Amino acid sequence: MDKIRNFCIIAHIDHGKSTLADRLLQITGTISDREMQDQALDNMDLERERGITIKSHAIQMNYNQNGIEYTLNLIDTPGHVDFSYEVSRSIAACEGALLIVDASQGIEAQTISNLYLALENDLEIIPILNKMDLPGAMPDEVSDQIVELIGCSLEEIIPASGKTGLGVDKILEAVVSRVPAPKGEPKAPLQAMIFDSVFNSFRGIIAYYRVLNGEINKGDRVKFVNTEKEYFADEIGVLKLDLAPKKAVKTGDVGYIISGIKQAKEVKVGDTITTVSNPCQTAVTGFEDVKPMVFAGIYPVDTEDYEELRASMEKLQLNDASLVFEPESSAALGFGFRCGFLGMLHMEIIQERLEREFSMTVITTVPNVSYKAFLRKDQEEVVVNNPSELPDPSRTEYIEEPYIKAQVITKSEFVGQIMNLCIEKRGELTNQVYLTQDRVEISFEMPLGEIVFDFYDKLKTVSRGYASFDYFPIGYQKSDLIKLDLLLNGDPVDALSALVHRSNAHDLGKKICLKLKELIPRQQFEIPIQAAIGAKIVARETIKALRKDVTAKCYGGDITRKRKLLEKQKKGKKRMRQVGNVEIPQEAFLAVLKLD
Repeated sequence: MDKIRNFCIIAHIDHGKSTLADRLLQITGTISDREMQDQALDNMDLERERGITIKSHAIQMNYNQNGIEYTLNLIDTPGHVDFSYEVSRSIAACEGALLIVDASQGIEAQTISNLYLALENDLEIIPILNKMDLPGAMPDEVSDQIVELIGCSLEEIIPASGKTGLGVDKILEAVVSRVPAPKGEPKAPLQAMIFDSVFNSFRGIIAYYRVLNGEINKGDRVKFVNTEKEYFADEIGVLKLDLAPKKAVKTGDVGYIISGIKQAKEVKVGDTITTVSNPCQTAVTGFEDVKPMVFAGIYPVDTEDYEELRASMEKLQLNDASLVFEPESSAALGFGFRCGFLGMLHMEIIQERLEREFSMTVITTVPNVSYKAFLRKDQEEVVVNNPSELPDPSRTEYIEEPYIKAQVITKSEFVGQIMNLCIEKRGELTNQVYLTQDRVEISFEMPLGEIVFDFYDKLKTVSRGYASFDYFPIGYQKSDLIKLDLLLNGDPVDALSALVHRSNAHDLGKKICLKLKELIPRQQFEIPIQAAIGAKIVARETIKALRKDVTAKCYGGDITRKRKLLEKQKKGKKRMRQVGNVEIPQEAFLAVLKLD
């Protein structure tokens, strides 16, 4: 056991985690030069195209130092704030973490929040200064920032470059000497924690786990404690670039188990595996439950595909435990699911993965957050996930909305614009700290509902991409919210209604109506688009009818002849408008997000 080291790589998005992981795999000979490709651990096409890590990936390397063979289990984690749940799961399976900081960009918001996650779990932190080969690298300044943040000495920071391979051998030496070996009782009953799972269409569900005590042998009858299901361990082994079967996986090691599980809901991330013959007394305390931030409806384009969509979502949930969903129905779109995501990028990725991996084309409704409405009569609390569930205003005493504490780290020249943006989004400034002469950390509290739409894009725009953003929920606060309905041809479209602050309602109503006017195709009849608060219409736009020129055949002649034809046409249009229904294109649902 003292030859095993479990560690993960944490950093802000785009600081070079995956590239450095590639070099570690190459130097230890885990991947041959023939198999080598950039971002070797990112096995989704989506990850390669966007150059980001979406899933954390575990892999085992063998490393020889001073003639002693060590086993290193490495987990490469995502850097984006929307995938922080993946990071928290990886950290729970490790004893050490490589904290990577880009020498040209310095410490950013996500670096700090991932570091706090690691410190809460008592991991040994090894700071690494990456991208030293860049001409814009500022090693001295950034080293000072790291020393200030972690409280380590300057000698402990390892300068490295994922591209050229500089310092990679030093990192491996540091992992062996500084990361503690896993603790555990090899003789105790088996106790292993599941930290990830994937679906394989040939083998069923493969669960990845970390053995805390005891050992697991091939053919053992094992039990999953929380779901109380029992299976035979048909195949167990360790995670190399592919799965490598073994007879036994011992204490402190990371491995996989295939036991012919077919049902997605039988595997829960954070569950404990033990043997039936000699079970452990306590389950591992798993991860905290995921708190979805953004809710949106996902509906199949064709209502008949509902069951197929459900199966796809369950398989996807295996691979991405932070996705939560429940069935719901909408008057405009039929049956679908109400899904909880950790953020807008997460939502976009899920939608894209449904299309690519399961070829499901879906319609996504306008994202929103969940509110609490308190009723007049007995102060009863109603959780409102969807604006259409809001109780009647005459019965509602007040509404509370979720607030977050947000941290933005940016260059000092952009402070003014960022403050303006936050105030425009109903934020309250709470703190401003200068990390160095030209790097500022701004903290503010603001409603989560304001961030859901386009806050992140605007933040990147006003700061020319130099601001990094991180947030966590701080509870609910009272707020003056009203429901804005959208009527198309006099019928309310529930998928487009939203809960907005009273001060924004008129502007938002006007903007949405204008946007929909551009996007909805013209029909044979006139379509009014109206934004309403209760019974009061606050904005209106009209999509003109496509008209056939019925008077073309009358040249000259009596005006009454033309009048008669026009009246006849008018009657037809009126009748059409009563029975006509308006098709809303998919772009219209998401256009509301990109209003400006």
